[in-house]
Amino acid sequence: MTSNTGKSAINLKLKVWRQKGPDQKGRFETYHANNISIDMSFLEMIDVVNEQITLDKKDPIAFDHDCREGICGMCGSVVNGRPHGAEKATTLCQLHMRHFSDGDTIVIEPWRSRAFPVIKDLVVDRSAFDKIIQAGGFISINTGGAQDANAIPIPQETTEKAMDASACIGCGACVAACPNASAMLFIGAKVSHLALLPQGKPEAASRALAMVRKMDELCFGNCTNETECEAECPKEISISNIARLNREFIKAGFFSSVK
Repeated sequence: MTSNTGKSAINLKLKVWRQKGPDQKGRFETYHANNISIDMSFLEMIDVVNEQITLDKKDPIAFDHDCREGICGMCGSVVNGRPHGAEKATTLCQLHMRHFSDGDTIVIEPWRSRAFPVIKDLVVDRSAFDKIIQAGGFISINTGGAQDANAIPIPQETTEKAMDASACIGCGACVAACPNASAMLFIGAKVSHLALLPQGKPEAASRALAMVRKMDELCFGNCTNETECEAECPKEISISNIARLNREFIKAGFFSSVK
């Protein structure tokens, strides 16, 4: 609930992580965001702050964004210690300023993970996720056309589980939330999405092995069932997908020809 009843605009104090480059030392800098409409999104608020910073002839805050509709996975920062902020099932671009109060201090920093090095300010390099997908997060066999897929009977429960897993947008909030910086929820969602469907089963074993091995190679941590990933995921991906990934990985170790 918001405490801004009757107010259309608020004043905020921002403590923002500034870092000029990957090899530069970063620090928090303080900015004042005044007369911010409570109807603005969080990223629109940063736009307003950046406009003033630019007018002051200074370097604006760098941050990732694209669709601003909660579907691309580009945006993401830790807001007051929570990836994407404290609102459940909400991406940073869909977080609105009505959830903050007049006079609040907001601390904004980038994802913290060895596998996601800071590029500049709030922008981190998430290409590690792309490399994991390239390792096995796809179907390479000929599955035919759309009409062929629709001809394969799939139980409704299985379809819903696959669709729920496919909702992952790869934003990296799970990694930022995990004390071990694990990518297991991300991989679990991708593996589940494909392994549950008939088209993905032929490569299920090689997929699980390849993606987990790539995750380890890229210096992500391992899962210790802390569940912060599920709590902070903007698409509410369930940790049951991690359990499915573990089962697929164990089965692959016995039956896969991949070494």
